[in-house]
Parts: sequence; structure tokens; C-alpha cells
Amino acid sequence: MGKLTPMMKQYMDIKEQYKEYILFFRLGDFYEMFFSDAKLASRELEIALTGRDCGLGERAPMCGVPFHSADSYIGRLVDKGYKVAICEQVEDPSQAKGIVKREVVRIITPGTIIDPTMLNENSNNYIMTYFEDEDGIGIAYADITTGELKTTEFKGKNRKNQALDEIMKINPREIVINENFKYQDNEIEKLQNICNLVFTPHYSRAFKYKNAEDIIKKHFNIFSVDSFGLQDKKYSIIVAGAILDYIYDTQKVPLKHIDKIDIYNHNNFMILDKFTRRNLELTETLRGKEKKGSLLWVVDKTCTSMGARTLKQWIEEPLVNIKGINARLDSVELLYEDILLRDELRELLKNMYDLERLSSKIVYGTVNARDMIALKNSIKVVPVIKDKLKGKVKGELINIFEEIDELRDVFALIDEAIEEDPPLALKEGGIIKSKFNQELSELRSAITDGKKWLMDIESRERKSTGIKTLKVGFNKIFGYYIEVTKSNIKNVPDTYIRKQTLANSERYIMPELKEIEDKILGAEEKIVKLEYNLFNEVRNKVLGEINRIITTAKAIARLDVLLGFAEVSFIYRFNKPGINDSKKIELKNARHPVVERVAGDEMFVPNDTLLDDNENRFYIITGPNMAGKSTYLRQVALNVLLAQIGCFVPADEAVIGVVDRIFTRVGASDDLFQGQSTFMVEMSELSNILNNATQNSLIILDEIGRGTSTYDGLSIAWAVVEYISNSDILGAKTLFATHYHELTELEGKLKGVKNYCISVKEVGDDIVFLRKIIRGGADQSYGIQVAKLAGLPNEVIDRARIILDKLEKSDIAQENEDILKEISMTVEETSKDTSGEQINFFNLNSNEIIEELKKVNIINMTPIDAMNKLYNLVEKVRKI
Repeated sequence: MGKLTPMMKQYMDIKEQYKEYILFFRLGDFYEMFFSDAKLASRELEIALTGRDCGLGERAPMCGVPFHSADSYIGRLVDKGYKVAICEQVEDPSQAKGIVKREVVRIITPGTIIDPTMLNENSNNYIMTYFEDEDGIGIAYADITTGELKTTEFKGKNRKNQALDEIMKINPREIVINENFKYQDNEIEKLQNICNLVFTPHYSRAFKYKNAEDIIKKHFNIFSVDSFGLQDKKYSIIVAGAILDYIYDTQKVPLKHIDKIDIYNHNNFMILDKFTRRNLELTETLRGKEKKGSLLWVVDKTCTSMGARTLKQWIEEPLVNIKGINARLDSVELLYEDILLRDELRELLKNMYDLERLSSKIVYGTVNARDMIALKNSIKVVPVIKDKLKGKVKGELINIFEEIDELRDVFALIDEAIEEDPPLALKEGGIIKSKFNQELSELRSAITDGKKWLMDIESRERKSTGIKTLKVGFNKIFGYYIEVTKSNIKNVPDTYIRKQTLANSERYIMPELKEIEDKILGAEEKIVKLEYNLFNEVRNKVLGEINRIITTAKAIARLDVLLGFAEVSFIYRFNKPGINDSKKIELKNARHPVVERVAGDEMFVPNDTLLDDNENRFYIITGPNMAGKSTYLRQVALNVLLAQIGCFVPADEAVIGVVDRIFTRVGASDDLFQGQSTFMVEMSELSNILNNATQNSLIILDEIGRGTSTYDGLSIAWAVVEYISNSDILGAKTLFATHYHELTELEGKLKGVKNYCISVKEVGDDIVFLRKIIRGGADQSYGIQVAKLAGLPNEVIDRARIILDKLEKSDIAQENEDILKEISMTVEETSKDTSGEQINFFNLNSNEIIEELKKVNIINMTPIDAMNKLYNLVEKVRKI
């Protein structure tokens, strides 16, 4: 067996340290991959697999990509969940003795991407650490392109569900876990498929409390973690330290832009579980997973990528602090009323680049001269923005004004140093202004003078030799030369030294030309190196001010969102809501912000809502499909959410008592991918609501119980109404749309329950949806009329009417009515009981009936036997 070549041995030694990564090994102008990495990359990237002599008996499988276009290939691999290690030449090949030294300079994983071409500019790219033990859970997450680092922890019996909801909200691309982490259940694993994320094991030592604490103190150069309010926060310390350790391990640069830890309590924001975010289509549509058609699509009037990312965060995290909400609303009001100021500020923001991600490129050393000009041009408008705001701030704008740094010194430095239209490459010259450095100016003068000398030599030699076609030229191999056509060779002086013979001419040099060549070429080489060094000096000076830049960027981002809120409110006739700590939600002529945009202003029918903790806490809403029940439910929820993120709302008037959570159970969608049926999903979502709602929650229920049989479904729906009305979550404001118009019997029997329906107009056998919610319950579902509108064949519609007529005239309808009366009487009697006992359908002195029911074998009964048995049981109940 042969011996590895020195280069391949170097490769194998480095690969041994990075077994879990695809190693991009720099060879000249290519990144090469070998052996198993090459086979994998050639398959995934669809590039040719070749081979290379490596000293062994067989050639090493090999594939490669050009270094200047490697980002696109790396991006494709990372999108597929792979992790890439970049191995660069870390010394000048011309000065290397033997094999050029190479090192891994950066690791790229889904959560540590910094290349803008691989990122969505309007969304954060989060990496998260997760840690749990028997007492609690901690999570920390960061966006290494913006310097954001946040952490929180969860304790108590419901901590796992709370942590999962938080992870779903944050939607990280990668979760870093202890290498010894054992899945306690399959909920965490499900996240891989739901959120399209990857799990990365990391050293156990990073998750040790003492090590994590030391990493935090070292990174922030602090004596105690108490400086960040981390005292008594064991889990936050562990995950914050672990995430810093992982980012250092993969990025291999000082993380100067991560200058603080934001410790938050998840209860400081309105809690939105995964079902609610999905059902309300906050940032993407339920079906197409697209922005268009979502709430974000309507309210996003931001002018910068920074603002777009901040807006998305605000939508995911509505505030529950009245003071904070009103601070935003007051700022929006000022910008809403001052149209000139709003327009001027928005125009200024349109000239700004992404300051946050430009800052990260400075930190990672990937910034180029054009990026610096983009930074300068962005900073140029900052003093103008601050001047426009001066004397016109209130609410959140006060904080924004104070946080904006004009950065005049950073602007001056870049303006003085960097050419206005520099090339993309840093090692080709032409990026630094001559006046910025005396040596650079002298070297450029030498080149200018040298070229003038060359022109003088050409003119002089033509005159002295009489050869009018003589010319001075240059190429990279022979340098500068004098070219004479063969017809004039007889006139060439003896002082010329022959250099090269061509088909039609001869080339010569002379000592004077050689001296000038040395000056010019030496100067050009020195200029390129000097400019590169000067650029790095400028970059490092800007890096020293990076925290000022990031603080300003975040303030500008918040300003952008508030300006967007004012703009959307002005365009779409939104109004400022009143926010307080009452239990009331009162909306006058409210609209659905998204449906209104799709349907058009003239077609949308607004509706009123009054929910409180007394006589109007529970709406039972009936009416046919397509009439607008679901739209009404969602528009109430979205009006509340918009108000609590600090935006005006699509209503003529609004008074909103702050809501701690919005729960939604909407429609019946299968979750077959996770092995759950329609009804199981429905019941799981309902269970989440009933176990976690509080008196300050808003509950949206749509078609509970439709995933099972009619009697089962009606029973569950009825029991849910009773539970919400009479349990510990008494007072939770609830909107319940249902086709079970039997539930309208509960008005007057349960406190706070009110019947509403969507009005329709019957025109012969057809109906017209008026889309107006009115008091009272619907007495039918109009299902056949809706089916006709949907385009079912006339034969089916006619036959359905015949069957419906027979069913309505059958004894079954009468028996159903009798049973309903019995249940209603039970509810009425029990509701008068002051014991507070939960209403029970079987709270009767009927042991005999219960025993008889236990003996019934429903599977083996014929329909007529079942009807007879039901009839007999009903008669016995009446006699009790």
C-alpha cells in the first residue's frame, strides 16, 4: 500500500478534526472535496466526480467548485441540512516552504449563515440552544447577522408545552443540544419536520453551569453575570453560555456585535401557540405558506430589511404591558397626523441599506469596499432623520430619538478613505483614495510619472532612429519592450538588446526602459498590498464603533415599523384603539384587515362586537357556511392582536382590555403527517385551550365537535360551553361559531351566553349572504342552498331536498327535540345550584338506566332496534 502525498496527508489530518462536516479544501482557485465528501457533494450538487492521485493504490474521489462562486454551492448544501467547514490557505504560497499552511477558518451551519445571498433579508436566521433537566428548561437564541441574543427559561408542570410553543414562535433554523441529550418524548423530534430545522450536538462541557458562566463573563468582560440580571437564572446562564461557545467554535472570530443578553419572561408577551399563529395566518397563509394573504402582508409598509424583521417579531410577540402598548400607539398617532413628517422620514429610510447585516460583515471580516460605501451612504441620512424627529417625539419615539447616534465620525472616516465606486475585489487596488495616505499618493505618482516617461521614450526613440512605427509596449511575461517591424530592423541602434522575435517584428529592451519598468511594477505591487492593509485598518476602526452602529440600526428599525403602522392606518382607514386593563373588547364597525384587502373596501361588511366579563362574555354564533362566521371570529382576534402590537385597528372605534392569550380552534384540518386524524387534532387543540386559558384570554372556537358523529359532537360542544362558562376560566371572552343550533338553548341558562347569527336573505330556494352579525340564533343551516351555490349537480340538490323533507317529518326529529328539552331543563336547574358543581348530562338518579346502557351492544343492533332502545330510555328518563 502506498503512502499519502504531503498534501493529502494535510487534508486527512484536518478532516479528522471535522468528521461531521463537508470539508471545502482550498487548492488554488478551487475548493476541493475528497473521498466520501466528494461522493456526497457530487450527488447533492450535481457536479462531476473525478479523481486525484493521492499516493495510495487507488485515486481519491474528488470534486470541486470555483472559490469565487462557492457561496451558492454552500448554500444548497446548508439548505439540505449539511454543515460545511471552510479550509483556507493561511499563508502566501509564494513564501511557503513546502506545503502551504491551511486551517479551517469558519464553519457554516443552517443557523450560522452570514452570506446575504443565502438569507431572507426580511426574516431573522436564528440559532438556538436548548437545555432541560427534571426541574426546568432553558432556551437561548441568536441571529449572528444582527448581534441579537435572547434567553428565557420555563418551570412548572406545563414547562415543556410552553417551551415548544416558544420554539415554534421563534422558528430557529438550528437547535444546539448537549451531546448527551436524551429525547424525553417525541415532541422535540417532531419539530425537525414542522419547522425544517436541524439538531446539532455540542460538547457537554459547554452546558455545564460553571463553564457557561465563565464564557459569559469572558465574552462581555464582566465580573459577575448579575450585571445582566442573570442571578438565580440557572437555565438561562447555561444556554446563553452554550450558544456563545458554539458560535465561537464555528465562527472563529471575536463576536463584538453581540454586546448584551436580552433576558425576557415569555409571559411579558401575549402567548400565541402554534395553532393560533397558524389559524390566524399571522405571517404566512395556512395553505400556500406564502406572505401574501397573511396579516404581515397587509401591515408591512416598512422601507428597510431591518424594519421588516422587527415587524415580524412584533407580530409574533404582542405586548401585554399597557404602558408599552400605548407608547407605540402614541408614536403612531403622531406620525399618522403629521403626513409631511411621515413622508419625509419614509423617503429617507428608502436610502438606507441593512445596517445590521452590514455590521455583521464587518465583524466577520467579509466586508468589501462596496459594503463600506453602502454603510457610509446609510449613515449619511441618520443625522437628517434625527433632525426631523427633534422636538416632535412622544411615546416610543422618545426612546428611538435618544438611541439614534449620528455616527458622524464613522461617516467621515469612510468618506475620507474609500473610493466612491470601488471594485468588488479587495486585492486588485483602486479602493483607497490617494489623499488618505501619503505613501499611497507617492506610489501612484510614481506610476503616473513612469507612464509619462514611457511616452517620452517612445517619442524620443522614434525621432532618433527615424522609425515612425516604433512603439513601447508591455506584457506580463516580458515586461516593457520596444517593438520594431522587420522592415525597419536595419535602423535599430546597437544599444538595443533583442528580447523576443515575432513573425513580423522584433522586440527589444534597453537599460533605461528596465529601470522605469522596475519602478512602475514595483509601485503597482506595493499599492495593492498597501491598499489592502489600509482597508483593513479602516475596517478595524469601524469595528471599534460597531455597537454604536447596531444600537442605531435597531432604533431605526423600530422607527420604520411605527412609520409603517401609521402609513397602513392612513391608507386603510384604521383608527387608534383605547387600551386599558378592563375585561372589555368593544369594536364598532370592525373589519377583517386581510379579507377587506382581498374583497375590496366596498364589498366588506363591518360588524360590531361587545365582549366583557359579565353579560356578554360568550357568543354562540350560528348561520350557514360561507356566510362569514369564520371571518368574523378572526377579525375580532386580529383587531385585538393589532392593537397589542401597537398598530391602529380596522374599526371605527375600539376599546380593548389587554388580553394575555388568544386561543383559536378553527376548522378541521388533518395532521396525517404526524399520524393524527382530524378529530384527534381538533381535540388536542381544544385540550390545549381548556387547560391553559385564563380569565384574561380570548377564545375563538369554530365548529367544535364536527369531526365525529352528530350526537358525540353536539355533546362535546355543549359540555365545552358549560365548562368555559362555569369553570376556573369563568370570564374568558369567547366566540363560538357552530352548526349545532341546538346550543342556542343555552342563552338564558348560562350566565353571559348570548346568541348571534349571520343574517341571510331567502329568495325562493336560494339565499343571499348579508354577512351581518345580529342577535338571535339561526334555526337552520341552509346547507343545501350553500351546496347549490358551490355548483353541485341539480340532480343531487333535488334529491337532497327530498331526503331533508322526509327527515324533518320523521319521528327522529321529534325525539331529538324531546331529548334537547330534557337536557336544557337539567342545565337550567343545575345552573341555579350555588354549589358550583360542574353540570353533568347524567346527573340524575338513574342507576338503573346507566346499568341498562352498559349492557347495550350497539355494534350488533339494527337501526330500528337502536331507535326502539333510545325511545325506551327516553321514556324511563321522563319518569325519573
